[in-house]
Amino acid sequence: MATEAPTTPEAGHRPDPDVRKLRPGFIITFFLANMGLWIATLTPVIVTLPLKVTEVDPDPATQALTLSLVLIVGSVVGIISNPVAGRLSDRTTSRMGMRRPWLLIGAALTLIGMIFVASATSVGPLILGWVLAMVGTNTMMAVLIALLPDHVPHERRGLVSGLLGVGQALAAMIGAGLAFGLSQQSIALALIVPAVIAAVFMILACVVLKDRHLDKADRPPFNLAAFVGSFWVNPRKHPDFAWAWWSRFAIFMAISMVLNYQLYFLVSQIGLSQEEAIAVIPAATAAQTITVVIVSLIFGPLSDRLRRRKMFVLVSAIVAAVGLGLAAFSTSIPTFLVAMVLVGLGQGVYFAVDLALVTDILPNRAQDAAKNMGVFNLANVIPQTVAPAVAPLFLLIPVLSITGKPGQNYTALFIGGAIFAVVAGLSIWKVRGVR
Repeated sequence: MATEAPTTPEAGHRPDPDVRKLRPGFIITFFLANMGLWIATLTPVIVTLPLKVTEVDPDPATQALTLSLVLIVGSVVGIISNPVAGRLSDRTTSRMGMRRPWLLIGAALTLIGMIFVASATSVGPLILGWVLAMVGTNTMMAVLIALLPDHVPHERRGLVSGLLGVGQALAAMIGAGLAFGLSQQSIALALIVPAVIAAVFMILACVVLKDRHLDKADRPPFNLAAFVGSFWVNPRKHPDFAWAWWSRFAIFMAISMVLNYQLYFLVSQIGLSQEEAIAVIPAATAAQTITVVIVSLIFGPLSDRLRRRKMFVLVSAIVAAVGLGLAAFSTSIPTFLVAMVLVGLGQGVYFAVDLALVTDILPNRAQDAAKNMGVFNLANVIPQTVAPAVAPLFLLIPVLSITGKPGQNYTALFIGGAIFAVVAGLSIWKVRGVR
């Protein structure tokens, strides 16, 4: 096994970036690149990938299972590519910098993958395209988030983390709007345009970024066993990182329960047609997004000012659980929209503060920032595999749905999501390295 990093979260890291060097241009392009990444990531999951599945699998009885298969395969690839891309970035000695080459590679792979998805006429090519796209988005995700410890000082991490949460929320709303508008013309266009947006914003960020550079003399010789072993962050030596990881895993499990099956939920439980459901999703996403934007801009900086993180994360996870519980029993569009606002409230505060918390406790920030953020990002990616695998266990519970009609049990599915949200809040309370 590879030599472990120093045992304290702060050990071995270079001094935090000078707050005076946090340039507005960097913040703006960082925000846009992060938003572009999530537009490319969330748009297919929320709307366009389920629509593409209905094209290649016209049988309504098997569409949810086909979607789960595509998501599972793509997520397994994402689980591998996320920390590997981060580790490769930490070892990159290119004259372009450590992060910039991988951001461009990730953007290119995402665009190529979505072109494959858009042109697929059967499940096999659809999976192949989705795999390429997942390698691309996870490469961008692991490397982009490393810019937070690379360039943002401790005193501003709540602010920047909140802005990143805003970008993610706006990405969901913009993506849903794009999918609704473009899918009326062409599902292929609705799949490809979000990847183009991500590529443009990523190129802009690379132009502005004053990237870190690693001298070849400072890069350890490559050893395969050490390379593989470095992805293990010992939870006994770094318990705070482990608890934060489990908290993020649980909240993404909760969110995945909603996002992946939202379209089918609206059709099955509320009784909308597919066209009506596609029209409702942008409204639900907008209600959630407005809430996320407001609370992110308030509570991210507030956590900096109060120098407290954990209480915000705990309460936000409980609020998200309440929203998911209400969604579970929704039988009308207004009730569903109220539920999405509550989920947005919880999600907004959680993501505004949690990322700053994790950056504060990140082990060995100088040498392993991107790799460890890649390992942390597995908590975002693994639920994309686990949630579709677990969802059928809830959906196939042999009881009537809340509508009183036999069918897939979306009530149980959303209650499961609420339970995961509660677990997310309780896990973060075990972190000791921050207040």
